[in-house]
Amino acid sequence: MKVLIVGANGKVARRSLQHFKNSSKHDAVAMIRKEEQASELKELGAAETVIADLEGDISEAFKGIDAVVFAAGSGPSTGADKTVLIDLWGAMKTIDEAKKNGIKRFVMVSAINVDEPEAAPEKMRHYVVAKKLADDHLKASGLDYTIVRPGSLNNEDPIGKILLEEKIGHRNAEITRADVGHIVFETLDKTNTYGKIFEVLNGETPIEDAIKKV
Repeated sequence: MKVLIVGANGKVARRSLQHFKNSSKHDAVAMIRKEEQASELKELGAAETVIADLEGDISEAFKGIDAVVFAAGSGPSTGADKTVLIDLWGAMKTIDEAKKNGIKRFVMVSAINVDEPEAAPEKMRHYVVAKKLADDHLKASGLDYTIVRPGSLNNEDPIGKILLEEKIGHRNAEITRADVGHIVFETLDKTNTYGKIFEVLNGETPIEDAIKKV
């Protein structure tokens, strides 16, 4: 599959690109905002790059694409205005463009516990609401979606083992960005993950085995 990675210069997406590098199954097309980002992302594993900005017109990025990964995010520390533009409106635009171009497969990187915005710390509620509304838009889209909801992210080396459940709950635990990137790659062609939403933390089950049981 030719896979458009939206938010390709982000930390999760960059770790996901490494799995495309030696893959015979999938080619990654990294969506970037600046041409100077292209060479590094190609070194990481992108077969191609395409320039498009989530805050502008992104339609050209979807030509010839078979699947989409949305891994963009403003981060919970940004202001509500940027969160709305990227995590909500940007995600919704991406979903709608996939539909317009007949692209059925869509993997969303979301966040744990977004179904309960009121339970989030007050300073993060705008972020959680944006993620929930974007997830809801994807669920209603008719696409073959998978929504991956990781816990708190860290930049440690990959562990390769996870806890994957439909709902883990308010557990104070983390997962490496590298492992989330691996999960995204592994779900792409796994039809058992279509129409599924799951939360993930680092745990005891190898990633491939956990995904097979979704």
